[in-house]
Amino acid sequence: MGYLFLETLSTSTVQAAQDANGAGNFWQTFKGDRQFDAFTDAEADFLARRDSFYMASVSESGWPYVQHRGGPAGFLTLLDERTLAFADYRGNRQYITLGNIAGNDRVALILMDYPNRRRLKILAHMEVRDLAADPDLAARLAQPGYKALPERAFVLHLHAFDWNCPQHITPRFTTAELEKLLSPVHARIEALEAENAALRAALKT
Repeated sequence: MGYLFLETLSTSTVQAAQDANGAGNFWQTFKGDRQFDAFTDAEADFLARRDSFYMASVSESGWPYVQHRGGPAGFLTLLDERTLAFADYRGNRQYITLGNIAGNDRVALILMDYPNRRRLKILAHMEVRDLAADPDLAARLAQPGYKALPERAFVLHLHAFDWNCPQHITPRFTTAELEKLLSPVHARIEALEAENAALRAALKT
């Protein structure tokens, strides 16, 4: 076994850069098992909690293009241990990613968990699906109550994934996450305010 994610990206110039920075021997003789070519329960749980990710594709001109994708938590749906999918909601109507994958179906994703300082990287081949022609897929990707208009589905066939170290990930929290963390504090403040009001009332009698 090996390190599939790094092996996929280790071109001759990458290996030269590793050698020049004293890391070549470490990775070229790596004996660990980091194939990561099928999602496990750990990735399934992580994916179900994400409400956004960053995705890179490459244009015919060679320029990489990175975009942010967002939706309700779990909108990036795990279909099976090697397949993900999400609805492509109408946005600025530039269709850069859609055009890019027509010539090169390879994409890279980064998914962030800022509060817990975790990061998942994914390499995949992406295809376009017509939601109207695939009602089963449409049903699996539906987000009841979400008002954005889905134009198509993107299905991602996993090549490899990898987990990154937490170094340099600054914890950040959404409003909902902060409300959950501060709920005990608010409850304590309310209890103290009630106690204070009762003591004031007692002093007046």
